[in-house]
Amino acid sequence: MQQTFSSFYSLFGCSWSQQLENLPLPNIKWICPTAPTRPVAMLGGFTCTAWFDVGEISEDSPDDWEGLDASAAHVANLLSTEPADVKVAVGGFSMGAATALYSATCAALGQYSNGNAYPINLRAVVGLSGWLPGSRSLRSKVEGSHEAARRAASLPLFLCHGTSDDVVPYSYGEKSAHCLNTAGFRHLTFKSYEGLGHYTVPGEMDEARNWLTARLGLEGSRY
Repeated sequence: MQQTFSSFYSLFGCSWSQQLENLPLPNIKWICPTAPTRPVAMLGGFTCTAWFDVGEISEDSPDDWEGLDASAAHVANLLSTEPADVKVAVGGFSMGAATALYSATCAALGQYSNGNAYPINLRAVVGLSGWLPGSRSLRSKVEGSHEAARRAASLPLFLCHGTSDDVVPYSYGEKSAHCLNTAGFRHLTFKSYEGLGHYTVPGEMDEARNWLTARLGLEGSRY
């Protein structure tokens, strides 16, 4: 049997590396970077690790396109070093999930918001307790390009959100999933977790593992 090897770029951060490594997923290489340090408007300009700047977590908040492009390009540059026959995926939690979903839209559109080409063929995207940047204009952008619509329709996404999330409201996560679906991301799974706050639970991680196993074709593989 031919083995399937995958690289999963995790925007969960380095603190998650041990938990991810312990997931029973064969032939996956986990890459868990730390976000760069930057001032964050939502925190009154306090400097901390963040993938991009954000004033508030809501669909009415302006998007930091420069920061989003920089982080998505950083992800793509790391994944571009993987062998051509390796399936690559990206995922994250909270702001990392937002960056992963933004990367998904860049992969579909074939470019970043600044017009530079997006170079990676993503095979799967996971977002836990996150949201979709640029949701207001996504549908018109995808529908304006046959190739973008084709890529969106073929890219599987797995989103999870707790109904008691007090950081990224559940309604925003749900609307983000709806926006992606109506924009043409047909292979989208959205899971809600009753009473879950802004954190993960083993059952959620198990569902993400099972989904990745199926989507990346990892069944029966062994190291």
